Amino acid sequence: MSGIDTYKKMGAQQDVTVRYAPLVKRIAHHLMSRLPSSVQVEDMMQAGMIGLLEASRNFDATKGASFETFAGIRIRGAMIDEIRRGDWVPRSVHRNTRKIAETIAKIEQQTGRDARDTEVAEALDVEVEDYRIMLMESSTGHMLDFEDLGLTEDYFSEGLSDSSPGKNPYEGLQSEDFRNCLATAIGGLPERERLVLALYYDEELNLKEIGEVMGVSESRISQINSQAMIRLQSRLRDWRK
Repeated sequence: MSGIDTYKKMGAQQDVTVRYAPLVKRIAHHLMSRLPSSVQVEDMMQAGMIGLLEASRNFDATKGASFETFAGIRIRGAMIDEIRRGDWVPRSVHRNTRKIAETIAKIEQQTGRDARDTEVAEALDVEVEDYRIMLMESSTGHMLDFEDLGLTEDYFSEGLSDSSPGKNPYEGLQSEDFRNCLATAIGGLPERERLVLALYYDEELNLKEIGEVMGVSESRISQINSQAMIRLQSRLRDWRK
């Protein structure tokens, strides 16, 4: 590559970073509403800019997706990779999350309906309030679990995305069986849980704003969201093995 070509390429990348910096910032702050205070927004934005540059190098307009859609997936994926490398979720939280998911699955298999808070708490031999504290502690990990299930922010409005070339967090979504199973699992969530997910992923409201819409506290929305994620885990556990 000649010096002129290199200069042009650097200029093009600079144009991309300037033009799409607001997208990086928006995604970073959207994720930060679900993360503990130990995670710094500057770290998320730095990781996101790396994802943006990777998107600019790998984007293929012939695949049908717009650059902004493709870049958004790459930016979000880079931020999530950065969070995972930090390993900020305690092992006890992972253990409790697995126990809750297993308990929900067992209750729903036995009763044929959605497991209630009181039933899960009783099966775990804890008070309902203690169970909800466990959900609060688990909530910071479930954004990552949602990504592992293959859901993008566009799921509720545009369906599952599998059009982006190259490696990304959603590569496993090409299975039609998985699509159908996932759609069924989400459609079968209790109405309140479906609403919270739709407001967060489709309308892009943060937890405080969702609480204001639904007339409950931010902490209660976090609990509902966490329980929805765990319920999806339990219902899709065969796909996660």
